[in-house]
Amino acid sequence: MKLPKELLNGGIIFIGIGAYFLLMNALGYADLFYLRLLNVFFIFYGVNRTIEMNINEGKKNFVDNAISAMITSLTGVFLSIVGLAAYSYMNGGDAYVKNLPESFLFGGNPSVNTYSICLLFEGIASSVIVTMLLMLYWNNRHITD
Repeated sequence: MKLPKELLNGGIIFIGIGAYFLLMNALGYADLFYLRLLNVFFIFYGVNRTIEMNINEGKKNFVDNAISAMITSLTGVFLSIVGLAAYSYMNGGDAYVKNLPESFLFGGNPSVNTYSICLLFEGIASSVIVTMLLMLYWNNRHITD
């Protein structure tokens, strides 16, 4: 059985983001918030790959491609949040989250669930923005009839 391209590329986003954060953590750069923002490039890559695959298959309908791109980005975000929650619980749960830098989103003492939900909302917002930007890019390159 062949995976749909949305799930495949969402998995690529998840693997890219996961490997990037594990590498940053291993190198000791996990506390630098501006490096954490670079994960958007993995989302750009996966969504762009889905849209390009659709166009190569002859699917040039704007709405269908936008839905496909959104499913791809949200799949990557959901898998990444689940991975973050699992990683947090493996490293001590709420105690691990309290050791994370407070400069990113939170002050106080967030729990793993609070941290994950807030990052989920941020990920959904970035998914919408990335999808809109790439759809505008591809719409200008391939005008449909």
